[in-house]
Amino acid sequence: MQPTAKASLTNALLISICTPDFKGDEATESLAELARLVTTLGFKVVGTQSQKQSSTKKVNVLGLGKLAEIAHLTGNQGAVEGVEDDENLAGEAELTLNPADIPSENLPFGCADVVVFDCDLSPSQLRNVENQLGVEVFDRTGIIIEIFSRHARTKTAKLQVEIARLNYVAPRLRETSCGDKERQMGKGAGETTLELNRRAVRDQLAELKRELVSVQHEMKGRRTQRSELFCVALVGYTNAGKSSMMRAITGSDVAGENKLFATLDTTVRALYPATQPRILVSDTVGFIKKLPHDLVASFHSTLAEAHDASLLLYVVDASDPSFRSQLDVVHEVLEEVGVEDSKKLLVLNKSDQLSAEQQQVLIEEFPDAMMTSARNPLDIAKLHKYIVGVAENEMIEEEIVIPYTAKGIIGEIRSSMSVTKEDYDYSEIKLTVRSNAIDLARLKKRMLNL
Repeated sequence: MQPTAKASLTNALLISICTPDFKGDEATESLAELARLVTTLGFKVVGTQSQKQSSTKKVNVLGLGKLAEIAHLTGNQGAVEGVEDDENLAGEAELTLNPADIPSENLPFGCADVVVFDCDLSPSQLRNVENQLGVEVFDRTGIIIEIFSRHARTKTAKLQVEIARLNYVAPRLRETSCGDKERQMGKGAGETTLELNRRAVRDQLAELKRELVSVQHEMKGRRTQRSELFCVALVGYTNAGKSSMMRAITGSDVAGENKLFATLDTTVRALYPATQPRILVSDTVGFIKKLPHDLVASFHSTLAEAHDASLLLYVVDASDPSFRSQLDVVHEVLEEVGVEDSKKLLVLNKSDQLSAEQQQVLIEEFPDAMMTSARNPLDIAKLHKYIVGVAENEMIEEEIVIPYTAKGIIGEIRSSMSVTKEDYDYSEIKLTVRSNAIDLARLKKRMLNL
């Protein structure tokens, strides 16, 4: 089964496996991100270890010497003795360890309660490493899914996350006890406890997927109702400051914390100060490198807000040196869900954490981007003006002649359209309005029936 986090503070040891395709700065940045993920889950990082390997597919993932070293830190000293090699472990002794792999402080025996690998482990790898280390072992996907499970709030997000969790758990199910290998079902052939558990998971998955389809149908209906309005979607890497930006430009109380995946549920609010017609802003789930495929698939409907948006604001944490590679991840995920041709603006957020020189360098590198800080009212006003300008460029301006005898129409026009000019005559009013094509067509049709 998937390991579950302990209630008390848990000491975590992080493991990085460097391969020919995953090394250097990329591996360093990924391990630092894993530390933030683990901290978000409530663990305390007590140290890191890494080893160069030809791949992450070996039975025990790491070499026997490194396993023994880590077993000392988990308090399972000697457990690795007698482990049988296999053909995948041949030549392991030739691998070279980087001196930087050794923790900066002398970690004591048994200091780690859990071990977290910065890669995905197969069910057999997970089982083998747990047996050798004597503690719970997480892989990167397990950590991300656990965080998603804890942070999901709405029914849709909970369904999506539970589907991803069960897809992750199913191949990792094990026999609950050696003495309960077979359970007879009537007079027919026996089914192992493992088979029964897996069938139960499949049944649960099928039920959750049916329920999700129903909920997604409702969500699609709500998006259809909003389709006539100009919509802006905030997209970006997790912890880039999207929720803070959302609060700033909508004046809402959208929750946001300085942690990874603080927001999992799509929130839609109206731009503030309000405009006519209204402009809607949606805050979407953040992305991350190596996002589990099941989570990308299950959150497809959540990201549909980005797919349907008239304008995408790519929010990045400009103070993070790795934001360029994070931006690449955002592009990849949005391309996967079919967002390609929407109008985009790169928002270099958290500029208050940059020096004037650093800001100038970024402005020169990204001349079409907007440098902002969600904490700066002037920056927010500038972003608000830009959004309104883009929305107005998509509107149509026409003159509408309304007789005084038409009751209620003028009020409706003022509430849903932008009135740029008014001329009053003896028997009618001429209004010059700006609005989208759908609302204008609806208004003209109603005028014909007067």
